[in-house]
Amino acid sequence: MFYWLMKYIVVGPIAKAIWRPWIIGAENIPPSGAAILASNHLSVADSIFLPLMIERQVAFLAKAEYFTGRGIKGWATKWFMKGTGQIPIDRSGGSASEAALNTALQVLGRDELLGIYPEGTRSPDGVLYRGRTGIARMAMEAKVPVVPVVMVDTDTMMPIGRNIPRVVRVGIVIGKPLDFSRYAGMENDRYVLRSVTDEIMIALQQLGQQRYEDVYASSKRNKPSGAEAVEPPFVDASASLPRTDAAPAG
Repeated sequence: MFYWLMKYIVVGPIAKAIWRPWIIGAENIPPSGAAILASNHLSVADSIFLPLMIERQVAFLAKAEYFTGRGIKGWATKWFMKGTGQIPIDRSGGSASEAALNTALQVLGRDELLGIYPEGTRSPDGVLYRGRTGIARMAMEAKVPVVPVVMVDTDTMMPIGRNIPRVVRVGIVIGKPLDFSRYAGMENDRYVLRSVTDEIMIALQQLGQQRYEDVYASSKRNKPSGAEAVEPPFVDASASLPRTDAAPAG
């Protein structure tokens, strides 16, 4: 109930009036049944506009820190995250990674939509980076399709480090679902997991024509130039098109 209140009464109408978001390919989202929406990740606003622009409810896995803040800001962030369908996960690795995977599988087991950012973190510079294989494991264990999603200009609206969003029109492009049933029973093969993940990232790159670099985004944000991060066992569930002035009317 809270989700629908936020989407249709509180946040949705205001966000649509100010930023006039557009969407292409909404018909590619399955009308029923479980599926993973695999999106590039440019801004914290990505998790707001995608749920607002599709008919079905979608749950995103979000870092637990968003739900544990103190004071007015912490309360407001927690309230907003819960209201927009975010699910807190511990991203510290180890047993927490398995717990996050199980949470994702529970969502998919209820025939719901699950939103995932395969890069594991926001792109620091608008480039699409290498995907982490947690998404492949989820898709294969749950036996669900993966729908590629490209967010457009949300990084211009609210780039990393900015607290007040700019009034910039944003958009979403949704591609056709990817079927990985041909790999049934191979979800523990790390080479298959990497192959599936790379196929998802190729679909995202082709859909958005985004520049791609085959390194992890976290290596760009946390390491010296040229140093690549080691992939953890699970995707962090917490990327941009060339600028265009020819957004769809509406």
